[in-house]
Amino acid sequence: MDLCDDRGMAPKTARARRLGIALRSHREAAGLTLEAAADEINSTRSTLSRYENAQTLVSPATVRALLTLYGVGAEDVDAAVALAKDARKPGWWVSYSYVLDKRTIDFIALEAEASAIANFEPSVVPGLLQTADYIRAVMRGGPHTLTDEGVEQRVKARLDRQQRLTGPEPPIFDAIIDEGALLRPVGDQAVMAAQLDHLLKMIELPNITVQVIPLTAGYHRGTRGSLHILEFPDPEDPIIASVETVAGQMVLDRPGELRTCTKIMEHLRSVALSPADSRDQLVRLLKGR
Repeated sequence: MDLCDDRGMAPKTARARRLGIALRSHREAAGLTLEAAADEINSTRSTLSRYENAQTLVSPATVRALLTLYGVGAEDVDAAVALAKDARKPGWWVSYSYVLDKRTIDFIALEAEASAIANFEPSVVPGLLQTADYIRAVMRGGPHTLTDEGVEQRVKARLDRQQRLTGPEPPIFDAIIDEGALLRPVGDQAVMAAQLDHLLKMIELPNITVQVIPLTAGYHRGTRGSLHILEFPDPEDPIIASVETVAGQMVLDRPGELRTCTKIMEHLRSVALSPADSRDQLVRLLKGR
């Protein structure tokens, strides 16, 4: 029987990534190549590679077969099998798979498990802090021509993402916003005024910090595009970075890429106003409207 019978692609969640890392490390510790391990369980090298890179869901039975082959202890096998079962549970974002592209779904799946989120935005208010009307204006001005229903589906998806910030065990959210994003009209004046007021309310929450990079800072390392850095509660889960491109969200997880992104985020924090001064700037911008 071919135990590797899972062919469905799934969001690369932190749980799936952690499982993939465990499968690879145990295989390497056993001194087996992908080809040798695949032969033993009647599978293929490419299938095992997808499992280890969290590109394909792996069944609990396959996990048990692989780790038994690798000579892993019963306790570790049971833990990995439990993780495989957990990784297969659909998240709330699955219901939006027909609305959002796969890269966005993959990012949302990671964001939903993050314990800390840092986000820099040069052109718009961060998505997790946008009001419904602001989201509508963004969607209507986006690269795709959307029906009213399509816009509302995306508004709901983003509002659902935001619920974590005010729910139980919310993540730490550090937002850095270029002042240009706050000056750029998105929607009419009422929409922008409500958006600024919403930002002022959100920063009262203990888990949310907003810093504004003033225009007087000039050109800085974040001018080229948005940046996310996600951290996870399990210390074995490496951080993840994500950048926005014309093709959608791109997740970065290579060590060199992560070092670069971390340095850029540190630079952005250093050129931004302090949280207190940023609040004062938000108040001034709101009064100026």
